[in-house]
Amino acid sequence: MCFRKRNGYRPPDHFNAKIYTGPVPAERESPMARSETSPSRAQQASAQRPNACCFCWCCCCSCSCLTVRNEDENRSRRKSRETKLETIPNCEACTKPTVEEIRLWAQSFDKLMKNPAGRNVFREFLRTEYSEENMLFWLACEDLKKEINKSTIEEKARLIYEDYISILSPKEVSLDSRVREVINRKMQDPTPHIFEDAQLQIYTLMHRDSYPRFLNSSIYRSLVQGGSRSSSES
Repeated sequence: MCFRKRNGYRPPDHFNAKIYTGPVPAERESPMARSETSPSRAQQASAQRPNACCFCWCCCCSCSCLTVRNEDENRSRRKSRETKLETIPNCEACTKPTVEEIRLWAQSFDKLMKNPAGRNVFREFLRTEYSEENMLFWLACEDLKKEINKSTIEEKARLIYEDYISILSPKEVSLDSRVREVINRKMQDPTPHIFEDAQLQIYTLMHRDSYPRFLNSSIYRSLVQGGSRSSSES
């Protein structure tokens, strides 16, 4: 037996210290060591993840809620693709319709669409049904028909296509495949009447689908009642 052990000699504590081999990997740390992590260390770890998503229950990544992020990106993309045709105002310039004009709107859809005030009221109704793009497309086509400059025609035709024909647009109107194929062929050399078939199809859609509901809507009924009341008072 060693002489030092026999006489009760114990080596200093630093002789029994473990040899330092570098930081212990996270997966090798004991649960107790992880639970004793100081607050300053936790704050440093969170500071390294400034983009941590508050919806992520585990907070183990920069942002695991990809659905939330994708929805934000889609929303900003839709906002950036709003109608680019600034020539179409929110409301057409017109005079106040008379009682006779308002009543004529109920006789035929053509009389409604030929009247600027009638188009404004009908457009307001379409907005309540989330189908205002049909009227916007029809008005854009009417505006295109007035152009004679080739470069202006090409530019407006391109904007109309991007806003109302493209399947990527949030304002895409409902057209059949035949009309779309014709438009795609003519887009190489557009004319003022390139969207004529599509315009007629949307006009027919508004006539058959939206116009009957418009006549029974509170918007139109209030106009009729208001006009009748004002005429009786006068």
